[in-house]
Amino acid sequence: MPGYSTRNELVPIGGHVYRLRVLSDKQQFSDPDGHGARLGISSAQWSLFGQVWPSGRLLAHAMHRFDIAGKRVLELGCGIGLASLVLQRRGADIVASDMHPLAEPFLAYNAALNALPAVHYRQLRWDVPLPALGHFDLIIASDVLYEIDQAELLAGVIDRHAYPDAEVLVTDPGRRHSGQFSRLLAARGFTVTEERCLMKDDDLPPYRGRLLHYTRIGENTAT
Repeated sequence: MPGYSTRNELVPIGGHVYRLRVLSDKQQFSDPDGHGARLGISSAQWSLFGQVWPSGRLLAHAMHRFDIAGKRVLELGCGIGLASLVLQRRGADIVASDMHPLAEPFLAYNAALNALPAVHYRQLRWDVPLPALGHFDLIIASDVLYEIDQAELLAGVIDRHAYPDAEVLVTDPGRRHSGQFSRLLAARGFTVTEERCLMKDDDLPPYRGRLLHYTRIGENTAT
């Protein structure tokens, strides 16, 4: 797709260095056919999918360690797909999703760049049900709570796609809407553990980053 420039970035995760094609800067915009606009992606938001953000690195590190045995995993807002690539390398049953029109080709390119099989991808709008996507044991996302309505939308996706016994793991750089999201999931039968994390090397405690791990056992699901 014309209209953007890229660079390669090296990201070490769990002793392996991932090579990633990312957008070369955060000021790019190219939507000649209006596809992004029809999806609700503004010119200011257009380039955000194509970066390696601190919360994305944190999620990728978590997925390197996480118990994935027997679990079907969905990544929401995958962007360039770092966490999904880590899971693919581990042999996980992973589906990556995003609504940006360039997320799929960037993910496919980055999988090939790291000599990995293609990651199963679905374009997913959080406000549009997609029953064919199915259900998941683990739903993951990074820095997806930066707008006021996103907590409700994300909770709705979890309603539609999480099994009764399920886990949700979200990395967040201290956005104020994470508390609302935790309350919404508590109403759906999830319990939460929170780990404070560095977002930058020079962060000082109490760290602003959060690794939010939600767990639900089916018999505790709210009706």
